[in-house]
Amino acid sequence: MKISIGNDHAGTDYKFAIIKLLKSKGIEVTNYGTDSNDSVDYPDFVHPVAKDVVNKSADFGILICGSANGVAMTANKYQEVRAGLCWNKEIVELTRQHNNANVLCIPARYTAIPQALQMVDTFLNTEFEGGRHQNRVNKIPATSC
Repeated sequence: MKISIGNDHAGTDYKFAIIKLLKSKGIEVTNYGTDSNDSVDYPDFVHPVAKDVVNKSADFGILICGSANGVAMTANKYQEVRAGLCWNKEIVELTRQHNNANVLCIPARYTAIPQALQMVDTFLNTEFEGGRHQNRVNKIPATSC
């Protein structure tokens, strides 16, 4: 499995913890995020992650910023990306089961690192249910209107 990860300055510590978790599971990680706490522009780190998901260079993406709103909005500009902003494992489970999310967006200022790690684990271990949800997911891209 391959995961692309990106973060701004608010998510640096989270990213390092998540990368450690992923590597302990034998998951290949591409790090597009900043390694510093100096202020940066989150879209610069979102676009490469979203492109990896679209191009299938990564199975999933993980994005981290203060509120996760900006990273989710940016990632969801890509037709094939379904980025879910999640703040607990129950929301993560639903966004995978019902929305087939392929990018997890974590709000660093509203979650703790142990909680974020649990969310990543849930994201990776939850399958899309398909069925009635597939029809809905098919209607997400603007091209389906």
